Amino acid sequence: MNLFFEELSKQYGTKEILIVMDQAGWHKANELRIPPNITVEYLPPYSPELNPIEKLWQWLRKEAVHNNIFETLDSLMDALAKQMRELSLQKYAQICHCSYLSQIN
Repeated sequence: MNLFFEELSKQYGTKEILIVMDQAGWHKANELRIPPNITVEYLPPYSPELNPIEKLWQWLRKEAVHNNIFETLDSLMDALAKQMRELSLQKYAQICHCSYLSQIN
C-alpha cells in the first residue's frame, strides 16, 4: 500500500486524491504512510455494497468472464485486463457510482 500511495501521489502530485477503502488490515496498518495530497475514507465494516470497486468486480464477472472457462490464470487476467482497458472513464464512473461519494468534502 505504501508503494501504491507513493506512486499515486507522485503521478498526481498537484491534485487532491480521495481513496475509499474497506477496513482490511493492510488498509489501516500502523506502518501505512499516507501522503498529504491523499485523503482516505473508510467504509463501515462488513459493507461491500458500499464499496465502489465491488461494483466493478460484479460488472466484470458479468461482462468479461461469465460462462467462460479459462485454461490458465493468465488467460483470465488477460480477459479482465482487456475489458478494463476498453472502458472509458465515463463508463467506470457509471459502473462505480455511489451516491454517498458526492457528499464527501
